Amino acid sequence: MYNVLPGKHYPLGATFDGEGTNFAVFSTSAVAIEVCLFDASGCEEIQRLRLPVFENDVWCGYIPGVSPGTLYGLRAHGAYSPHEGLLFNPHKLLLDPYAKELSGALNYHPSQLAYCQTGQVDCDLHIDTSDSAPHMPKCIVIDERPDATEDRPDIPLSDTIVYEMHVAGFSKINPRLPSPIRGTYSALTDPESIKYLKELGVTSIELLPVHASCAEPFLAEKGRPNYWGYNNYHFFALQPRYALKNAFDELRQVVLAMHGAGIEVILDVVYNHTAEGNHLGPTYSFKGLDNLSYYHLMEGDKRFYANHTGCGNSVNLSHPRVLQFVMDSLRYLVQKVGVDGFRFDLATTLGRNHQHYFSPENHFFSAVTQDPVLSQVKMFAEPWDIGYNGYQVGNFPNGWHEWNDKFRDTVRRFWLTDDAMAPEFARRMHGSSDIFERPGRTAYTSVNFITAHDGFTMRDLVCYNERHNIANGEDNRDGHGANFSYNHGIEGPTKNTAINALRMRQQKNLLASLLLSQGIPMLLAGDEFGNSQSGNNNAYCQDNDISWLNWDRIDRGNEELRAFTTELIKLRRLHPLLNRPRYQHGINTSTVTGLPDISWLNADGDNMSQENWQQPDLKCFGMLLAATGEKDEVRSFRHSCSIDDALLFIFNASNDSKAFVLPELNGVWQKILDTAVSHSNSLHVATDPNLTLQAKSFAVLSYIHKANAPTEIA
Repeated sequence: MYNVLPGKHYPLGATFDGEGTNFAVFSTSAVAIEVCLFDASGCEEIQRLRLPVFENDVWCGYIPGVSPGTLYGLRAHGAYSPHEGLLFNPHKLLLDPYAKELSGALNYHPSQLAYCQTGQVDCDLHIDTSDSAPHMPKCIVIDERPDATEDRPDIPLSDTIVYEMHVAGFSKINPRLPSPIRGTYSALTDPESIKYLKELGVTSIELLPVHASCAEPFLAEKGRPNYWGYNNYHFFALQPRYALKNAFDELRQVVLAMHGAGIEVILDVVYNHTAEGNHLGPTYSFKGLDNLSYYHLMEGDKRFYANHTGCGNSVNLSHPRVLQFVMDSLRYLVQKVGVDGFRFDLATTLGRNHQHYFSPENHFFSAVTQDPVLSQVKMFAEPWDIGYNGYQVGNFPNGWHEWNDKFRDTVRRFWLTDDAMAPEFARRMHGSSDIFERPGRTAYTSVNFITAHDGFTMRDLVCYNERHNIANGEDNRDGHGANFSYNHGIEGPTKNTAINALRMRQQKNLLASLLLSQGIPMLLAGDEFGNSQSGNNNAYCQDNDISWLNWDRIDRGNEELRAFTTELIKLRRLHPLLNRPRYQHGINTSTVTGLPDISWLNADGDNMSQENWQQPDLKCFGMLLAATGEKDEVRSFRHSCSIDDALLFIFNASNDSKAFVLPELNGVWQKILDTAVSHSNSLHVATDPNLTLQAKSFAVLSYIHKANAPTEIA
């Protein structure tokens, strides 16, 4: 049997020192915390030991002889008084929030509820005495893991192209990978996966959540999973279902493999809520240890949770110990796993104070700014939640990069559905300076995307007018209702060659708008080869071929789209004018061409007038970017760049062909992209001052002044 001695209140969690293990657990309101030790199977509880010291709001104790591999859980004693926000119930085995590894996955069971299921409206007011331990994972004592020490790719913001993917869905049915590793972390380390990403040209993969997660009770009762992983119950331990043996070791290998290939790894993290839900939700860890501290509770009755997230609860980062917990979790991922940045789900919640108001001066943002580790990695925010004043696009602190849903909706509407979108579309292509421009921010503040895991794929945007979510079991009521999609005449797949050709061109238009816009582009995995979810725009519970990338589409006529996407990424990398860090407003002028740094042209080749912009049927216009010799136009690429004196983008979203008059300058216009023709035929010198654009097409031309043109062109 083990004895417990006085321990240290720091570090939190279970820390093995070579002879025994120190346990430290934060709780301001518990009257006692017990460490419960289990046998190797995790089925039999062999001993309970009360932590003897309460210091600095931490219960701590040292247990000699407890070594790595030991399984344990926690039990917290105190008042069960829901109206006061106190939910202590020692009958419930709790996960240590700082455990670095868990034995087994968490599956919902009624014994995990802290209250009696009486069927009454106020059933949560009555404590339940059934033991949840048989239905809970167990924490594992481990040795301290070494720091990640390899060189990081350190991709400049100007070069960054994000590729959002699901660990399992990316490889689950990829015939190019060995069957045993499909759907696992290890599939991402396979040379075939690395080769594909390198050839595509993306610089940074963004993995959907990899923290340990579980299905919500309502999904568990239907036998459905939470496929996306946004229902986290732990923030150090990693998702075991993607692992062959050990999730940490295998994710670490992913990071090493990607870094070896010069690719960053960004993790989608979900610190805004936990899997414990609302007042009727289960008790896994935080509720049972210190419900008052970990969550935003309603002032009038602390029985209820402030639900800024739509997931039942909201994590309270205004509490210093909860802030510490999130910061420690983030640093662990950077220092031990080696990741290069984070995308924060519903990030507005992270910036809410104890009064539930959002502020960019919130403690979390300040802590990140001054942190010597976290201040050095990329920080992407989903800048909204569903709480009061939750839409905060453009209001995050300097140094943060924000998902731009206005870009998403505007680009869809311009190409697919609406009139009178030209001015808004121009602002989005320009980097959304109307939203993000202020001192200390660059055009890279805007993370531009048209599709993400949540919503239609790009292929489905051009194939469906309506969502088709019947498979989710919610009578097609779930998912976005405003998709700004267009099926081009037939709902779903068709053999009509004209419609299929137009759908292909529209996908190219959308991809070109994304990858050639000012800002940081984010591409959804599979969009580059026309992956479809059969019209499901909310596939969060579909761990099947609805969500898995269908790699056979490349072999069924979609190689053209993949090659086009690859060419777009090459163009972005090779042309510095596509990646200006500062916003341009037509103020600086080129001494070579006489052109302003940015200008907007109508189809006659003249500067757009206010009257032009106000035309509701305006569907064809141009954006002209000119090099002015400013220092910030020269980027830090590690490879050669094309030198353009100007780049002209011509957009034709109309249903008819349009003639566009090219500006008369003393040089040569070369068409470098045209979505209406195949890649092999798109490059040529434009000798006719009138360029005809097909209906629904997008062309890009490079201008080189005669004095700078190569002899064979001049």
